[in-house]
Amino acid sequence: LPQRAPSLAVPLPLPPSSNSAPPASSNSNALPQQVNFSELDRVNRIGSGTGGTVYKVVHRPSSRPYALKVIYGNHEESVRRQIRREIEILRDVDHPNVVKCHEMYDHNGEIQVLLEFMDGGSLEGILISREANLSDLARQVLSGLNYLHRRHIVHRDIKPSNLLTNSKKVVKIADFGVSRILDQTMDPCNSSVGTIAYMSPERINTDLNHGLYDGYAGDIWSLGVSILEFYLGRFPFAVGRQGDWASLMCAICMSQPPEAPPTASNEFRHFISCCLQRDPARRWSAAQLLQHPFILRGQPHQVAQNLHQLLPPPPPLSS
Repeated sequence: LPQRAPSLAVPLPLPPSSNSAPPASSNSNALPQQVNFSELDRVNRIGSGTGGTVYKVVHRPSSRPYALKVIYGNHEESVRRQIRREIEILRDVDHPNVVKCHEMYDHNGEIQVLLEFMDGGSLEGILISREANLSDLARQVLSGLNYLHRRHIVHRDIKPSNLLTNSKKVVKIADFGVSRILDQTMDPCNSSVGTIAYMSPERINTDLNHGLYDGYAGDIWSLGVSILEFYLGRFPFAVGRQGDWASLMCAICMSQPPEAPPTASNEFRHFISCCLQRDPARRWSAAQLLQHPFILRGQPHQVAQNLHQLLPPPPPLSS
């Protein structure tokens, strides 16, 4: 596996204050009234997500399309109550970069969730080589992620297939099947769920961080891997996502984190480095990353400092 460039292995400068994050704006997709399950017509199967199948449905009275997620399995009542509680919390989530959860139905023993329909589908397998486009995408995802983290919601499964878009080119975070609400009374979100290819090293090998897991920092790692994958057009580690899982886990836990290539801008290389720090305490938060020069490059009046004040230009990566 390639070695990490020395210039990106040195201690990073202090990130901007988390208090500078922009306020979340309201989502315009909220429904004025409850949608009855009997008023939904199933159109076609969209795909399979975490623990369920998703269908496109149409609300007959309004002709409005939605996504309906049918959660697998005949769950015990205690599990059903837990799912209902989580969905009730997610119904209150209202942000333009987070897929809206509208309703929950318990129909014929199946739990079904009515979601905002994203007609552009997921970003899985998409190549985004223009940094301006990638900066806009990353800004949108970070805006939604910052909103969730401020509400103490950890997603835990950020990856390209869980980032959806629509015809207006709006990107939204989807699939909260493995998200958890963090509270002092709850476990530290360190169970092995989600997609291992995008998990942080300390989540796969808890010994790396003395058994502690920071779910917020874990989401940032997953975001960094996803953004770098969009830029490269391939999974950034030396093994494939669906290949040898043992080799994949070794690459994530034992090798140096992947980097953007030397052909990328210094802003982008530094941004990826801020996301993919092995030490979770050194990763920038979503609020801090929203103030990064790579994110603010199209808004020069908001840039607090030049990149050259953050990090000297890195040398070419070793082969």
